[in-house]
Amino acid sequence: MLLIFLFLIGFGLAIIGSMYIILYLNYLNIGYTFLEYLKLISLRFECWLFIIGLLIITLVIFKKGD
Repeated sequence: MLLIFLFLIGFGLAIIGSMYIILYLNYLNIGYTFLEYLKLISLRFECWLFIIGLLIITLVIFKKGD
């Protein structure tokens, strides 16, 4: 039951993080270069939620059963 809960938490974090990454794509329309965009999303905590969520999901999926 705990693994399902952790999987859902990781999935939620990954969804929130990917949403912000997509939202920040609008900066490309106002003149940011792609490298500036990558620097921006690497400094924003909201975008790090995507990586944290994927890490939690990966750990839950590959955890050995008891």
